[in-house]
Amino acid sequence: MRLVGGVYRHRELVWPKDLNTRPSKDMVREAIFSAILTKVNHSVVLDLFAGSGAFALEAISRGASFSYLVDNSLKAIEAINQNITNLKIKNVKVYSSDYLTALNDLKNHQVKIDILFLDPPYMMNDYQKYIDEARDLLNEHAVIVIESGSKITLNGNYQKVKDYQYGKTFVTILWK
Repeated sequence: MRLVGGVYRHRELVWPKDLNTRPSKDMVREAIFSAILTKVNHSVVLDLFAGSGAFALEAISRGASFSYLVDNSLKAIEAINQNITNLKIKNVKVYSSDYLTALNDLKNHQVKIDILFLDPPYMMNDYQKYIDEARDLLNEHAVIVIESGSKITLNGNYQKVKDYQYGKTFVTILWK
């Protein structure tokens, strides 16, 4: 797995090799970043259920100003930290915790997010709940990117911009 664009293009990433983590394919990330390209530069990113950190690190590579990465798996945190060290990236914060603890800390620090990446393990498919719990963090024109194992339906004041399917992977992109 590698970064597909930006200043760190072609740099290799490590990922946790466990049953709960499935790395997003390069072509899926390329399609996502092509769709949200105008929103990335100078953005603040939250990669919830970060795994290897590929989404957040790809955003940094493409001009995001800061990324928050959240995962509760020790193997994922080790991979994220190794990727950050290998790339020598400083404008990130890693949360080794469950997503609710991280969201509460971000809310307490009045953080505002421009791009939210949601890519939980496919069995944790309550995407509406994750969006609702992150709602207070989202800027007025935030983008939400969801990677899932099936087509999803959501409620709320979001405009669906793109729906992609790559084999067994579905991607939904929403504007707030």
